[in-house]
Amino acid sequence: MKKIIQTLVLASFACHAGILMADEAAIKKAIATFMPTEQVDTVKPSEIKGLYEVNAGSNIFYASEDGKYLLQGQLFDVDAKKNITESKLGAVRKAALDKIGEQEMIVFKAPNSKYTVSVFTDIDCGYCRKLHSEIDQYLAQGITVRYLFFPRAGKGSESYNKAVAVWCAADKNKALTAAKKGDAFDTKSCDNPVDKHMQLGEDFGMTGTPMIVTAKGNILPGYVPAAQLAKVLASE
Repeated sequence: MKKIIQTLVLASFACHAGILMADEAAIKKAIATFMPTEQVDTVKPSEIKGLYEVNAGSNIFYASEDGKYLLQGQLFDVDAKKNITESKLGAVRKAALDKIGEQEMIVFKAPNSKYTVSVFTDIDCGYCRKLHSEIDQYLAQGITVRYLFFPRAGKGSESYNKAVAVWCAADKNKALTAAKKGDAFDTKSCDNPVDKHMQLGEDFGMTGTPMIVTAKGNILPGYVPAAQLAKVLASE
């Protein structure tokens, strides 16, 4: 009898695993058909029974178990008053930034660093320039600022070319400060991560610059004064 029970349990588990694999294949096929530019990383059950959470790059989608229906939006836990989707997206964004790495960012490191933020910037954006004109205030608050480029006018624009030139300068930090002030600096071209930065900004749902991303992957759209940003980061 014991052997029969063990056999039934194993058969049940195998059947369940087979169903899950079939569902995952169907969901991946649906994503590939409906959104061919998205690469599915993981598929797992969501907090709602019968609804699957699909992680694709820096995005989270939801799908029915047969892949027939896809949802894109925010999932909330009403009792906990928590945005489940946003909390998970934070981890996804953090992983994406870690994958790029500081070697492909321009970093202004605080002497006594307490916090780190990643800022998508456009050299010619007014509020981006305001933020950088106060860079010493951010550093004084213990905030290390890591810059990524997002020229809003797009690839090949004057802002894009400035971003490439800054990256290719012998002293990137000095060149960025000069460019933000509108000062002249030596320019040249080289291999650069500007396109990669722009794609990541789009993946993060960029709506404008500057866009600040905290160490936990939370997004703060627009300019935030140094003292106020320090308070936000302290409360994360």
